[in-house]
Amino acid sequence: MLKVLHLLSSDRFSGAENVVCQIITAFDGDSEVEHLYVSPEGPIRETLKEKNIRYVPVKYLNGIDLKRIVRIEQPDIIHAHDMLASLFATFCVRNIPIVSHIHNNNFGFKGVGPFVTSLAYCIAARRAKHIFWVSEAAYNGFRYKKICASKSSVLYNVINIEELNNSIKIDPEKYQYDLIFLGRLTYAKNPQRVLEVTKILKNQKDDIKVAMVGAGELENELRNFVKDNQLEKNVDFWGFRKNPYKILKNSQVMIMTSRWEGLGMCALEAMALGVPVVSTPTGGLCEIIEDGKNGFLRRSNKELADKIIDILNNPSLKEQMSTYASENSIKMNSREKYKNKILDVYKKVSGK
Repeated sequence: MLKVLHLLSSDRFSGAENVVCQIITAFDGDSEVEHLYVSPEGPIRETLKEKNIRYVPVKYLNGIDLKRIVRIEQPDIIHAHDMLASLFATFCVRNIPIVSHIHNNNFGFKGVGPFVTSLAYCIAARRAKHIFWVSEAAYNGFRYKKICASKSSVLYNVINIEELNNSIKIDPEKYQYDLIFLGRLTYAKNPQRVLEVTKILKNQKDDIKVAMVGAGELENELRNFVKDNQLEKNVDFWGFRKNPYKILKNSQVMIMTSRWEGLGMCALEAMALGVPVVSTPTGGLCEIIEDGKNGFLRRSNKELADKIIDILNNPSLKEQMSTYASENSIKMNSREKYKNKILDVYKKVSGK
């Protein structure tokens, strides 16, 4: 049996953490692989408990605790998720193969920070036995991709559609929204643009209803924008929701305005539920949104607003896009193929 230690730097449930849970649960009932989730202690504990995933928390990501856990658990592989965890694994563990998994594409974003991150990741890239990139955009955004081309592969995220539908069934509440934003209220997700688009939409549809589902450091700024622009009757803040899927299902359109995005788990979830996605052309979203079929890709706020209105005002277009999104999602989300790709890499790097 292979023992895999999944290492993460975050203490809460979001996109990358969702992917790790999908990987682990894809192996449910499989005696070939045992999984262990290691991250800083935090709200993620409750999610992992619900999913019956073994969790070993640390106070914060540090070499002493990681070495101690490796000594006790003796994993065959460390599957490190994103740059920071990959760097920690690289510096702290020398005798265990490392699989690095990059879930975003902010390497190519302008500024000193992404440049330094990209340069630092070269160390992990050289040490890793294999690198999974969540999209072609994530791989191509890495300045030094040539040094790891031979051990890189693109692994698109998949979701458990049955699990999504079961989550909807257990939510007794009723929701009805024209537009939904689902994600962290952080700089990377650029939720300010959602409200700017909402302000444009209100001029065309005075009773537009928007759900902001997520939490983050920008919440107060966003609430102030809503108040200053008289959008209180139009925008509802739901905060972080463990089960946001009925709200998503009962929304007409999802909007995404990310500055960078590896692939976008919430976009995949929206499509699986038949909700069209209107987004800026960012990262891996350009690889899964087929313009005019399951959503629209537009750059300016006005263009985003115009396409949202087109969907809201045209029920036949909405139905057509919804059907295409859900049917195409079934084709995309083969969890068996996904699991086998990962297992092949595990066996190759471990030599088992």
